[in-house]
Amino acid sequence: MEPKYIIPIKARIGHVHLKVSNLERSLQFYCDLLGFEITTMYGNDAAFVSARGYHHHIGLNTWFSKNAPPAPKNSVGLFHTAILYPTRKDLAVIFQRLRNENYPLTGASDHGVSEALYLDDPDGNGVELYCDRPKEQWSYLEDGSIDMFTKPLDIQSLLAELNE
Repeated sequence: MEPKYIIPIKARIGHVHLKVSNLERSLQFYCDLLGFEITTMYGNDAAFVSARGYHHHIGLNTWFSKNAPPAPKNSVGLFHTAILYPTRKDLAVIFQRLRNENYPLTGASDHGVSEALYLDDPDGNGVELYCDRPKEQWSYLEDGSIDMFTKPLDIQSLLAELNE
């Protein structure tokens, strides 16, 4: 029997491609609000956006979904797309931007290993904006597994990052 295959340690998820109902509205959310940049357009039906010049982190298309309603919450599909911010201060900056734009959050959590903001894009696709804590700050259970949990995010502490 072959040994168990383990994915390479440096493997990562490179991009997500979303079906959207209105490309312009989605570009307003991902580019104008969250700050991604358009790297290429495929006519009026698809766009690829990235953070700082990568070929694309998010693909958006209306090929099978133009003017369609959001997918039901109680169905199979993508739970959310997670966008990793490099620092806690960067997370605080986007949080303040969302507040200034009165964009609604669906949640804000401390997971022990990370801190996260949750919201929905205009098509109801879940989006997580998060930053990881340094690995040295993670907690572990007796069996060696990571102690992850969901507690309320300390919003005041996050906002204090803006003053540092």
